Amino acid sequence: MAAKNQDSPVMITILGPTATGKTRLAAQVAQQVNGEIISADSRQVYRGMDIGTGKDYADYVVDGVKIPFHLVDIVDPGYEYSLFEFREDFGKAYAEIINRQKQPILCGGTGLYLEAVISGYKMVKVPENTGLRRKLTGKTPDELNRILSEYRDVHNVTDSTDINRTIRAIEIEDYLKTHPGAQNDFPQIETMIFGIQFDRQIIRQRITERLKNRLETGMIEEVRNLLDAGLQPSQLSFYGLEYRFLTDFVTGKIAYNEMFTLLNTAIHQFAKRQMTWFRRMEKKGMTIHWIDGNQTVAEKVELVLSVFERGGRE
Repeated sequence: MAAKNQDSPVMITILGPTATGKTRLAAQVAQQVNGEIISADSRQVYRGMDIGTGKDYADYVVDGVKIPFHLVDIVDPGYEYSLFEFREDFGKAYAEIINRQKQPILCGGTGLYLEAVISGYKMVKVPENTGLRRKLTGKTPDELNRILSEYRDVHNVTDSTDINRTIRAIEIEDYLKTHPGAQNDFPQIETMIFGIQFDRQIIRQRITERLKNRLETGMIEEVRNLLDAGLQPSQLSFYGLEYRFLTDFVTGKIAYNEMFTLLNTAIHQFAKRQMTWFRRMEKKGMTIHWIDGNQTVAEKVELVLSVFERGGRE
């Protein structure tokens, strides 16, 4: 947990794997504390990608009142929204909420986005260095890793196994070497974190039931519309999960039953990876107050408010 800024309230963070009802809980809590929600979802930023990304707009309405939310529907499909941009957009939304004297609530399941805010990642927007990229093009992964190791320890498995990511990592390190002090500080935000969890078998059932419902209520048509609007199959596949497998189905690469089986399994695996990320956050020293997903929404809200009011003491 970051050091508290005395001029700002303690932020509430609600996280959990997919299909756990995070948004609904966040909205219900917001209604009680005069809050506004900032989404931490790497795909809900895209307009027109609604069903596949799980934008349950109805969850933001509590007792007939729409709870304000941010960082949903802010860029067009095809654009590759970055972690740096999220961090910047979060900062703007957070400042606006504080200026309105409202309670900020961060809600989502993208672990990297959540951690970037909670841990206060220092980041910088590094421009592309075409000259450096030309020098690196054609080098083997081992050669690239040796170059990267001259700048810093190579500890990110993704950096070291994907050539394009390794080149980008070298590009960033080279920029920072020649531009000392370029990394911008992120405001220290104190937050109290709540997580929703279910037993593994229950979350699997929830994922499968939700997938069936979404397929029956327009998710396939959503992908067809995005392709008809000019997006290439490769662009949609970039967004993974629903969009990758549904694009393969819509373009005739796989049959419906195969699509459903592959997609259902992939979402189950994704939920497992999300929980692994959250457990790693705990190992880094972040306290997550876990909530039994089987409780009623009212019981969950009561638990969040009672722990929050007691300053995290359960």
